[in-house]
Amino acid sequence: MLHAIILAGGSGTRFWPQSRRELPKQFLKLTGEKTLIQETAGRCSPLIPPERIWVITNAALASETARQLPNIPSTHILVEPCARNTAPCIGLAAIQLLAVDPEATMLVMPADHVIETALLFQGAVKQAVETVIQFPETLMLLGVQPTTPATGFGYIRRGVPVASVEATDVCQVISFQEKPDRGTALHYLESGEYYWNSGIFVWRAQAILDAIKKWAPEVHAILESLRVSLHKPLWCERLEAEFPSMPSISIDYAVLEKASPVCVLKAPFLWDDVGSWHALSRLIASDETANTLDGLVCTVSTSGCIVKTTGDHLVATVGIQDLIIVHTPTATLVADKRDEGSLRLLISELEKKGLQEYL
Repeated sequence: MLHAIILAGGSGTRFWPQSRRELPKQFLKLTGEKTLIQETAGRCSPLIPPERIWVITNAALASETARQLPNIPSTHILVEPCARNTAPCIGLAAIQLLAVDPEATMLVMPADHVIETALLFQGAVKQAVETVIQFPETLMLLGVQPTTPATGFGYIRRGVPVASVEATDVCQVISFQEKPDRGTALHYLESGEYYWNSGIFVWRAQAILDAIKKWAPEVHAILESLRVSLHKPLWCERLEAEFPSMPSISIDYAVLEKASPVCVLKAPFLWDDVGSWHALSRLIASDETANTLDGLVCTVSTSGCIVKTTGDHLVATVGIQDLIIVHTPTATLVADKRDEGSLRLLISELEKKGLQEYL
């Protein structure tokens, strides 16, 4: 059967001050009435019922995750003792699934991406699952056709179509590319050979566990040690003791860049990983002076700004350009839109000044 694995960690820094350490991006309503994690779980239905949805998060976020997703069984909220990137947590999910469904297929996806529409997403998942059923050892990725020379996304270079697969949108993967500079991203866009790496995967649980065993044996050894304690009284103690000793490594580095067969399916849906406040400009229509405004905002002689406010708090701007302004009840951010990367420096400065309650 098909199970959904939602990756829902997060530190809550890139969307500060609206996101906080205990309320990271996936818990925010950025584009609609539902939070990102609720949208993620919701688009799985009716393809995957709540009893086959699993969420991997950390102890600080487990309670809010359960509150926002009340239909998901509490036993399906898997809590990592510490952050160890995606290879260990996907492996942890795989051993959990195999314990209840030896034939399990996994749909793995981040909790905090925007996808339109749910129907197109479900159609792509069905197509990926059909390929995995036909070729059980295949590790399938969903790639998104680039529309701009984006520098904030990873890229997948696709090879020839898989001839034995009915769908011509399934191709072999040649290589993975890190976030490029603008010139390289423009080359990727113009070549037509690259997809954005959506971070969405489909594979059999046993297939990914076998691949981890081959390409990341140090991760697999600990997973096997943990597996013997599944559903036993000492499970939590063993997990707390052994999970932190795993290397912190992504599934891309640990497995996908080395394994075979790895294929990519061209995703038909619109996708954005909403990695920073700049994403609002892609998700919300701008006004005639290129401002992206969300909430009670009034502007005069203002251009190229991203302004977001909450409740009935008015933000008024006069004679400014290219700024990010975000108001919350306890903190307000004003930043140069061209230097959003300095937000990490700001977070560090708040920590130095002992202002952790605002993080």
